[in-house]
Amino acid sequence: MQTTGWGNAMRYLLTGDEFGADEAYRLGIVQEIVAPVFLLGRAVALAERIAEQSPLGVYATLQSARTAVREGERAAAARLIPEIQRLSQTRDAEEGFMSILERRPPLFEGR
Repeated sequence: MQTTGWGNAMRYLLTGDEFGADEAYRLGIVQEIVAPVFLLGRAVALAERIAEQSPLGVYATLQSARTAVREGERAAAARLIPEIQRLSQTRDAEEGFMSILERRPPLFEGR
């Protein structure tokens, strides 16, 4: 219900009406619509894009999002600054900064 809003959720929960991809997109349940023939390629492209990021950053983002869902946004926000401070001391943070200065793709190690 948080994703779709109370009214939209109630409509489909109480009526049992089905909805397609366009409505799922409008409701915010899916982020994009891809033709079936392109689905695997798009999924792989997204996975590759995520894999280019710092593993520590991806993990921290997932943990923060999960905390927000389980414990609320305040709990996630309270942990944000300490987590940023911790991450800023990693080799991946240094690599990210250096890759910007040197105008090259970063080579993250997850350290």
